[in-house]
Amino acid sequence: MNLTLKVWRQDGPSDQGRMVTYEVKDVSPDMSFLEMLDVLNERLILEGDDPVAFDHDCREGICGMCGMVINGVAHGEQRATTTCQLHMRHFKDGDTVTIEPWRAAPFPVVKDLVVDRSAFDRIIQAGGFVSVPAGSAPDAHAIPVKKDDADSAFDAATCIGCGACVAACPNGSASLFTAAKITHLGLLPQGQPERDKRAKAMVDQMDLEGFGGCTNTGECTAVCPKGIPLSTIAQMNRDYLKAK
Repeated sequence: MNLTLKVWRQDGPSDQGRMVTYEVKDVSPDMSFLEMLDVLNERLILEGDDPVAFDHDCREGICGMCGMVINGVAHGEQRATTTCQLHMRHFKDGDTVTIEPWRAAPFPVVKDLVVDRSAFDRIIQAGGFVSVPAGSAPDAHAIPVKKDDADSAFDAATCIGCGACVAACPNGSASLFTAAKITHLGLLPQGQPERDKRAKAMVDQMDLEGFGGCTNTGECTAVCPKGIPLSTIAQMNRDYLKAK
């Protein structure tokens, strides 16, 4: 396929950004989206131009490093898919593809498509640790956990912290991310001693970072590559109110 790419280029956090158009030819439909960008960057380097900076690591959809807004949708229009697992067969020959970084005040642009997501790290750090000694793996059913609680905790624990929820939210809210990190511990026996303290500290840190409030528009769960449900935010709100 031959594609026209409109890519956000920004030299640094304090520089003026701009959209730059590139033509990419002979793109295989079996390439991932990031592999397509690799092809573009190889050409730019050979031509003496600065390659497009973008985040990536495992390229297996589990690390949460990759993230960009593709044609106005975080991670692209393919549901429950990270950018690295989005393949070019979902595009057509001659398509024009617009690529931008996450747009949120707490996610300042570092360069091009790379944003600083360290605000997420500080939210997690605010939650602290569990005081229950971990030890070795317990025997099966040694600690009884209700099936519904176990399922909900696992669903929340699948969050990879990519930030798509923030990029998609019209308020720039990190509620889905924060709720996932609070809920997956709060529903399990090991997370009970610090449950109230954790909920209050993490929500307060989220507000301190400058993220917006949740108004239940649902855009976050629509673009979440792990499909974390909106009900996770309701669980966080209940824990926070109880803690207060």
